[in-house]
Amino acid sequence: MPVGQIEIVVRGQGLHEFTDRAAEWLAGQGVGEGLCTLFIQHTSASLLIQENADPSARHDLENWLNRLVPENDSLYTHTLEGPDDMPAHIKAALTATSLSIPVQNGRMLLGTWQGLYLWEHRHHAGRRRVVMHVG
Repeated sequence: MPVGQIEIVVRGQGLHEFTDRAAEWLAGQGVGEGLCTLFIQHTSASLLIQENADPSARHDLENWLNRLVPENDSLYTHTLEGPDDMPAHIKAALTATSLSIPVQNGRMLLGTWQGLYLWEHRHHAGRRRVVMHVG
């Protein structure tokens, strides 16, 4: 059962698609059928399957979550790493840190308009790791 890791460079807060990179990794594993599990190794980012055709859907999701979990809330005590850190942890807790996708004929069975996204909840650019397992 192959396990691998892909690194995703993020430009800052938002949805960063990595469907092609995940599909490329999967194709190299020689697995015909199974289940592909993705897991993000961070507490201030998450994973999402979302529409990949119209960018306005992603924009609306980002705006909605930012409104739901605002920065600079007076209730936050975890503020040492900046005003976006505690909201990022809350956003990651409300969304997904792992995804499971069926695999058939060596391909993820994503729907026509579905893509894989790393949802970065912090403002800064950086690198994030996603572990992939197929079995």
